[in-house]
Formats: sequence, structure tokens, C-alpha cells
Amino acid sequence: MTDIKPTRSELIKLKNKIKLAKSGYKLLKKKRDGLILEFFEILKETKSVRQEMTEKYREAIKKINMARILDGDIVIKSVSMAIKDKPVIEVENKNLMGVVVPKINSRNVKKTLKTRGYGLVTTSAAINEASDAYEELLEYIILVAEIETAMIRLLEEIDKTKRRVNALEFEVIPKLEKTKSFIQLRLEELERETIFRSKRIKKKR
Repeated sequence: MTDIKPTRSELIKLKNKIKLAKSGYKLLKKKRDGLILEFFEILKETKSVRQEMTEKYREAIKKINMARILDGDIVIKSVSMAIKDKPVIEVENKNLMGVVVPKINSRNVKKTLKTRGYGLVTTSAAINEASDAYEELLEYIILVAEIETAMIRLLEEIDKTKRRVNALEFEVIPKLEKTKSFIQLRLEELERETIFRSKRIKKKR
């Protein structure tokens, strides 16, 4: 170790490296904290929407059971086959604090009595109510899928950012600081040696 002769320029480069690492650490820490706050906001929203979806599901089950009692399974099946305009789901990307999350757009989920494709005369009000209930349920399912996927992506990014923050805090920066201390000590030793040698040369003269 004592044979190593570092230079002042190496020390300056190392100091700049430490400065950059510390700056990156601060930015990543801010990002991590921001992502965690965003995650808890979405988590709160997810719980609320999931609860509403569960209520919509229970309501839809009640409505379809009533339609089965009044109209029978054969009528319900033929009515479902009559629907022509199937729901269309389109997935886009949106940026949430630097994290790409899905934005789900849907069409033809909620229909009017006319666009359902079956005759109003041959069906009871119970079938229309069941259709309404299941269309509303599907809208909530799409919303939950969007929110929960965003939540998973945020969790993944939080975990990745956390690992980078820890690596900088406990590995990269301490190692750089240790190397800096060694170089500073070695340079001081070299300076003392140089001063001592120059004094000896002067004495000899």
C-alpha cells in the first residue's frame, strides 16, 4: 500500500466522483419518497374502488338471479347472443413520476336499450336491470385493473430505487470516502518525505 503514489489530480477526480454520487443519492432518495407517497395515494383509491366493485358484483348477482327466475336461462342466453357491439378495450401508456403505467380506455361497455340488440317486447325489465348491473360492474373491473397495475409498477420502481439508494449509501459512497482518506493520508506522507529529503540535501550542501 505504501508503494502507491497517488496524485493531486486523482484526489480531485475522486472528490468530484463523491460529489456526484452524493448528488445522485439525494435525487434518488427524493424520487423514492415521492413514489412511496404516490403509492399510498393509489392504495387508498384501490381500496375504495375495490369495495365499490364488490358491491356492484353483489348487486349484479342479485339482478341476474331475479332475471333467471322471471325469464329463465334459455331467454337470458339468447339475449346475450343478440348483443353485437362488444366492449372495446384500448391500453395506452401514461407517465407517473417517471414510471410508465397503463391508461385503459373502453368503449361500448355501457349500452342503451336500443344498442343492446335484443327486442324490448320479448324481455322483462329484470333482464335490462341485470344488463345495467353487469355493464357497471365491467366498468369497475376495468378501473381496478388500471389502478392495480399502476400500483404494481410503482412497487417495482420503489423497490428498484430503494436498492440503488442503499447501494450508494452503504457501499459506493463509503468506499469512495475510504479511498479518498487513504489518498489524502498518502499524499501527506509523500509531502513529509519530500520535505525531509530536501532538508537532508540542504544539510549535506
